[in-house]
Amino acid sequence: MRHGIVLLPEQPWAEARRRWSSAEGLGFDSAWTYDHLSWRSLADGPWHATIPTLVAASTVTTDIRLGTFVASPNFRHPVPFAKEIATLDDISGGRVLLGVGSGGTGFDASVLGQPALSPGQRHRRFVEFVDALDRLLRHESDGERGIDFDGEWFTAVGARMVGSPRQTPRVPLLVAADGPKGIALAAERGDGWITLGSHTDDLDEWWRGVRERTERLAEQEERTGRRLQRVLNLDSAPRFSLESVDAFEDAEGRARELGFDEVIVHWPRREGVYAGDEEVLYEVASRF
Repeated sequence: MRHGIVLLPEQPWAEARRRWSSAEGLGFDSAWTYDHLSWRSLADGPWHATIPTLVAASTVTTDIRLGTFVASPNFRHPVPFAKEIATLDDISGGRVLLGVGSGGTGFDASVLGQPALSPGQRHRRFVEFVDALDRLLRHESDGERGIDFDGEWFTAVGARMVGSPRQTPRVPLLVAADGPKGIALAAERGDGWITLGSHTDDLDEWWRGVRERTERLAEQEERTGRRLQRVLNLDSAPRFSLESVDAFEDAEGRARELGFDEVIVHWPRREGVYAGDEEVLYEVASRF
């Protein structure tokens, strides 16, 4: 079982750098940050940009994988975003994990004056986003010079990247999806699958929802003949995974039984969402 940790981009770098460096020292396999312009209950507080944060993190770490949790087409165009990801991968020495999702209906979906989209529209946009990123991030290694696409949502004319990809054929693409169409897309185009489970206040019901999603993925993997890396965000459950050492070990054990390859937790905050004690984090990490 691999272990990842999310560090919310809310601290000034003078403070945040300690956490990113510590995440590697604690033995985590991956460290992620949210790719939002603002986020839910923290919308009125400090919130730094994703790619500069990950670039900075790459300079104070050496081996830990660095990821977006998760990028979406709500405010991203695949051409400039792919170039940013490829540059980050070069700077980090090939350590980037690209988590992508369809984009919710919150702040990111309206801050640029976008019209509200139906679930079907969001999915079609997501398919275009994933397809475009897949092509852009691998095209130098395929010998293709200049990428054109003209879709319902995104257009490119002779798009170029930054040279040969550091990771070949491209950075790993992990698709966050919980619905049938999204899970099918993950099985077709992704290297990995990220799930949040269902939205519920009942812990047992949440785990039942996770199981149902893994079964749905298994059906799609059988259809495509591919096996994806399975990643579970433990903190989408109605109980914070680092509430206690016992809570984490119970959640990790359930995830292992369901066939997950990696579990993701969040660095404890002093109050509010993901509130917890850093000592629990240190104790949990000491058991990896």
